[in-house]
Amino acid sequence: MLAPSPAKFLRLVESAENGNFVSLYDNALASKVFMVNGEFDRAAKVFDFFNARMDSELKNGVGGFSQFRDANGTPSNHRWMGDNGWLLMALNNYKDFTGSTKYDQLASALTSWIMSLQDSDGGLFAGYDASGKLLEYKVTEGNIDAFNAVLGYSQFHKDLLHFFEEQLWDESDKNLIAWPDNPAYFYALDVHSWSYCCFDRYPSSALTTADRFLNTQISTLHNVPITGYCFDEDQDVVWQEGTGQMTLAFLLDGKVDESEFYLQEMEKAFIESSVYENTGGFSYSVNQGTSYGGTQLWAGADLNICISSGAWYVFARKGFNPFGIERNKNMPQEDMFWLD
Repeated sequence: MLAPSPAKFLRLVESAENGNFVSLYDNALASKVFMVNGEFDRAAKVFDFFNARMDSELKNGVGGFSQFRDANGTPSNHRWMGDNGWLLMALNNYKDFTGSTKYDQLASALTSWIMSLQDSDGGLFAGYDASGKLLEYKVTEGNIDAFNAVLGYSQFHKDLLHFFEEQLWDESDKNLIAWPDNPAYFYALDVHSWSYCCFDRYPSSALTTADRFLNTQISTLHNVPITGYCFDEDQDVVWQEGTGQMTLAFLLDGKVDESEFYLQEMEKAFIESSVYENTGGFSYSVNQGTSYGGTQLWAGADLNICISSGAWYVFARKGFNPFGIERNKNMPQEDMFWLD
């Protein structure tokens, strides 16, 4: 596994090798990889970067941290709620691992900002665009992130569960819907895998119905067939990050053979680093296909080592659930609408 390489400003990690692109989500994942490997000082460097920008970015204007920035640290100013949720989850993990209160104010400010996006129906808006305009739609995966990231079980969580049940739950399929207004993309792989990892006693059938995303593709780099999961039912690409998510979900469900099978499939697409000796990782996708919703993946998605795929591979190999410490929020059973 490639140890995430430091970006030019030596605080955050670039999302892909030989790139100039930094993602908030990828840095939250990288910090968790550091923690799983006992490298808490390296995780702290990620948190220190954001801690130093709490007033200038998180609490400034519409609030929240930018979803993306370049390798010099210049933000795009697109404030995506779900990615901020992942940073909060990473901070929760850091405190759970170390007992440190160093980032309590940062975690509190992130919590307040995330909760401020809750609508009257219980769902959370997606964030703000670069101009500061509220994104008045609700992304299923981001709402899952927020449910886990905000500690405990409060009216906030109860209302959010009500939103899930009333607007996103498909009772016949026993899954949350990713895109209710677009039947062709009703379901998304990460909603299946994250829901299972996030919600206590979530139906394990979510891992079986995820077969709708299964496919086999020829690796661009290695020219061998690799089986894994697509973003959606297009089944035109093996998404390595999502396949890593499923390997962890299988492991949590006690399906060790399935987990090991897909980890070995991922390993068939392992890439040696062109920058660092004795390191390597995984590309975002095995082949050039389309992402969720049918948009073409960017050039290099199937060629360059990226953080997200490697991070989920490590989580599965180590048996670490990034949602784990808040998977059981002492929810009343009557609020668990997914139970039979």
